[in-house]
Amino acid sequence: MLGVDPVSHRVYVARREGVTAVDLAAEKVTPGLVTTMRGHDAMPIPGTTRVISTDGGANTATLFEGLTGKVIATLPVGTKPDAVAWDPVTRTAWVMTPGSGNISVVDPAAAKVVATVVVGGSLELGAADGHGRLYVNVEDKNEVAVLDTRSRTVVVRFPLKGCEGPTGIAYASDAALILSACANGIVVVSAPDGREVASLKIGPGPDGAVYDARRRLAFVPSGGDGTLSVIRLSPKPEVVAVVPTTKGARTIALDPSTGRLYLPSAQYLPAVGTARPAMVPGSFRLLVVAPAR
Repeated sequence: MLGVDPVSHRVYVARREGVTAVDLAAEKVTPGLVTTMRGHDAMPIPGTTRVISTDGGANTATLFEGLTGKVIATLPVGTKPDAVAWDPVTRTAWVMTPGSGNISVVDPAAAKVVATVVVGGSLELGAADGHGRLYVNVEDKNEVAVLDTRSRTVVVRFPLKGCEGPTGIAYASDAALILSACANGIVVVSAPDGREVASLKIGPGPDGAVYDARRRLAFVPSGGDGTLSVIRLSPKPEVVAVVPTTKGARTIALDPSTGRLYLPSAQYLPAVGTARPAMVPGSFRLLVVAPAR
């Protein structure tokens, strides 16, 4: 997964062997800004030049300077850390550890883990509402866990009807709606109390979702068929466009300052058995989707 720093105009992409940085202004790529055993996510810390990345192979989260790659701290977290979510209320980073079913709460200013929240299940992406609630997709339970970020507790859970394997999630503050993308090719739109508002058909195999508050549109990439679903959430949720991308492009990041979307992709060798297909060397690329004029 990846993140955009709209101030420094840089994209950070977590890859298996490390974090790749892309300077959008200079069009310069730094392939190994920091190294990992199995990188999963890289999230710029808002209001700083720091980035937090996760390493599923080492069971750690790394805080580093985004402009230089200088490591500030390597923090032990739960098993198989994956996605990271930012809570603006407490100014903490929430690291999902699906291997242990917990969330490690990181204070980036203090560069330390300040809490471990027991949730249970295979935790995927999370989205904060900006008012002290964090919504987290639980992949193996087909549900959303709702957490209070001040008390660091689970306050409620609600099911996602018809959803198999929820991954990407986004919160639309203007509409007060949660969008969960499901592996079986649907998006479930829910109210904060868990009430289902809509179930929409998208492509198979999504692994990310973003909401552009300026344009009031959500975007969900589907790696199974190489499409990007554009969703308007209000007044009635609907898919308003489908943009061709490329197969395998299933994660996404938004630059809120420009409205541009970034989707990493690559070519892959045929899968061997149940192992994940290996990437063709030198085939990695970053797709850019510009907003409609």
